[in-house]
Amino acid sequence: MDFPCLSPKLVPSEQVEFNEYNPNTVAPHELKLLIHSIEEDGVTQPIVTIYDKVKDKYIVVDGEHRYKVLTKVFKLSQIPIVVINKDIKDRMASTIRHNRARGEHTVDGMSNIVAELFTLGWTDKEIGNHLGMEPDEVLRLKQITGIADIFKDREYSEAWEAS
Repeated sequence: MDFPCLSPKLVPSEQVEFNEYNPNTVAPHELKLLIHSIEEDGVTQPIVTIYDKVKDKYIVVDGEHRYKVLTKVFKLSQIPIVVINKDIKDRMASTIRHNRARGEHTVDGMSNIVAELFTLGWTDKEIGNHLGMEPDEVLRLKQITGIADIFKDREYSEAWEAS
């Protein structure tokens, strides 16, 4: 088994270009979360590429949005990459596998994390900011847990009062 993750390197950002087949898009909300993630944690994952000898360029297989954020938002002149060796068919399949393998978060799992973060002292606003959630999403996830303690300091709106 190969471990490209053990051989990252920094390359000039202009030596990297996008592939022409990636169907993945990122909504503005998730893009903001990606920016926040890099601000908080730094660059934790290199861009996955192949090296095109004819172009003398590294072609992105996975990490197009990270690349855009690193170069356009953070204005980095060098970016971390790893290189895999794939022909075009396998490269396209790798891109899709990387996109699809990220999975989705379950409601139960997220509600447990929100409850735990609240128990550990984060406010609803801090949870929302750090996890990229709107206030109503934080509230709904807290409600799912059914733990009364996480609502003890919550003010209820007029809509909940009997007339």
